[in-house]
Amino acid sequence: MTSVGTDAAPPRANKLVVPVDTSTSTVLDPGIEPQLQCGRTKLSRHEDVAYASRAAVDGSSRELLLDVLVPAGDGPWPLVVYLPGGGFVFADKGQASNVRTFVAESGFVVASIQYRTVIDGAVYTDGIADARAAIEFLRAHAAEYGVDPDRVAVWGASAGGYLASMVGVTGEQGGESTVRAVVDQFGASDLATLMADYGPAVEQGFANAVTPISQYVTGPGGGSLAASPDAVTAANPVSHITADAPPFLLFHGDSDGHISPSQTLLLHNALVAAGVDSTRYVVHGAGHGDLAFLDDPNAALPWTTKEVIGILVDFLDDHLT
Repeated sequence: MTSVGTDAAPPRANKLVVPVDTSTSTVLDPGIEPQLQCGRTKLSRHEDVAYASRAAVDGSSRELLLDVLVPAGDGPWPLVVYLPGGGFVFADKGQASNVRTFVAESGFVVASIQYRTVIDGAVYTDGIADARAAIEFLRAHAAEYGVDPDRVAVWGASAGGYLASMVGVTGEQGGESTVRAVVDQFGASDLATLMADYGPAVEQGFANAVTPISQYVTGPGGGSLAASPDAVTAANPVSHITADAPPFLLFHGDSDGHISPSQTLLLHNALVAAGVDSTRYVVHGAGHGDLAFLDDPNAALPWTTKEVIGILVDFLDDHLT
């Protein structure tokens, strides 16, 4: 079962030493049952659609691809663009296939996209540009895919959640890349404190290391996050919040050992302080999405319950329909 994407760095889970702050959030305790069920309605599928052409590291041209799920029946439908996780190293558009299918069957066109990562010599602004290009492409081809170009949301997990938030807080309101809602599942918001909940040694070690995350901020051959404070500040979603930001839905697991749960708390509190509609859920017992690649095949199950995904669908319904 393909499920919610996960960030690839760091590869081993850290131990939380700071209590998870739920004071401004809602705690969910969904367990692992009942799981969402797909197959309620027919979908049309469009796979490997080229939405943009970018220069590759070797100077050749690389096409960025997306997959589209379109509900049966008469549209147009609201559009939800999904950004997969992958630690800014990879961006597998095949992630979260069951969850994306469930959302599409709920009455949304759902597009999952590739975006450039450190493997492509890219930085975070390139990932944001790719997400916006996908939105613009789908708006331009609205009739072909049954899209309502005025009702668009962006949704991401982990690294994709970070990029989704950046798209939401940096988009020019009323411009081509404007979105009406953002869903961020366990994404980063303040890269300087990404490991703050795991203790000073882990936090400082990560900040002083050169990692794919630091390179996605500073560029190929760039330094650590600690050595690049101005670049880190510019790369943080919390640095760009204004009262014009769209509504946000944030999720984080209280057992996440890869991105501090306080990351979505920082973003949520900053959005609320700016007067933005923001809701944050802390999922009890949940870690960092699908960790099957770390021999934990059950890690995704709290994220694919009817309760959790039902909240996501209700949020999209409220803001797109």
